[in-house]
Amino acid sequence: MEKEKQLQENYSQINRISVKCMRIVIYLLLIYYVLLFFNKKYDIFILTITFVICIVVAIIPNIVVGLLKIDKSGATKYVILVSTVVITIILITQLGSVAYPFMLFPILIASLYYNRTLVLVTSLLMSIGLFASAVFQVKAGDVILHHEYSDVAEALTDMAVPNMVIVMCMSFVAYFIVDRNAMMINQSIDTAITMVNNQKGLIYSFAEISESKSKFTGEHIKRVAEYMRVLGKASGFDDDYVDKLATASMMHDIGKLMISEEILDKPSKLTDEEYQIMKNHVLYGDALLEKCPGEMMHLARILAKEHHERWDGSGYLGMKGEEISYIARLMAVCDVFDALTSDRYYKKGWSLEDTYNEIIRLSGKHFDPKVVRLFIKNFDKFKEIHDNIPDKQKY
Repeated sequence: MEKEKQLQENYSQINRISVKCMRIVIYLLLIYYVLLFFNKKYDIFILTITFVICIVVAIIPNIVVGLLKIDKSGATKYVILVSTVVITIILITQLGSVAYPFMLFPILIASLYYNRTLVLVTSLLMSIGLFASAVFQVKAGDVILHHEYSDVAEALTDMAVPNMVIVMCMSFVAYFIVDRNAMMINQSIDTAITMVNNQKGLIYSFAEISESKSKFTGEHIKRVAEYMRVLGKASGFDDDYVDKLATASMMHDIGKLMISEEILDKPSKLTDEEYQIMKNHVLYGDALLEKCPGEMMHLARILAKEHHERWDGSGYLGMKGEEISYIARLMAVCDVFDALTSDRYYKKGWSLEDTYNEIIRLSGKHFDPKVVRLFIKNFDKFKEIHDNIPDKQKY
């Protein structure tokens, strides 16, 4: 399932790259048109209509991916490939050998997708298009810019068949290149998934150790992860990053492993000296995660170090405003919300309404106002998580 998701994401990225290529093609078509326009060799009206049609076809994938944002659909790659084939066949039909270099374009685009079947499909579409081009050049000679053939047999023999052979040869080479690339990419994805799963397993293990060290943390870590998932999505992050962020957030208090239980579980107010020791858990967390590889561990390190920073600069390390990582600003709201609403034997948890009002009151002081606005919009989801993941231990 994870591999399929990764492959889909890769296809989405390739769709966006292909669309960028189509935009370059639009510029090339415009330059090509200008050169042929001043050449005065062709009928200007037919030439103009030809290039307008090609540009319109090239714009279609840009609309699908850029405007409609349909970049993850399996059908998008076919829209792109069909567009490239149509443009190529139109140009070859109208301009003949002048446009032959464009035959490379559909095969190159198909090769981007590291899909052998797609290369064969593109080759087949090109062959059908070349056959249709040969027929069209003979049957509709009046609208052809270069009328070279008197009958279909001649067009097939001189133009279509030789070009089909060229397309087949290019496809044959592309097929084996794509086959090799597909194998390498699959291996890379398998390795990446293994690394991510290993990171997740390590984070879950450390989070459980961190949670079990203090008998008063309850289900804090699990709730905070879900709160982060809500604010991550609300911030516009993609699903993969949100999942990594939520998982990494479970490590935000990893530095408390270095704090003694006498201080962590002290029932009365901490002395100034004890409070200073407690504050050091953010530095301990930073040090513990400093050399851990992987994106999730990097996110976990940021959260472990900066989750007690405040927007006005009065936090543990004195970081202020935009100096604080955005994800740590999300973490601050999630952490405080859960800390205030949770029961401890030395305090009663606040009501959801009182906590809501307190976070709003601290907007611009403790919390980034932008994050507080996201919190307000998603408060119902916070309440739902709070109710669905209660502490197992009651105080």
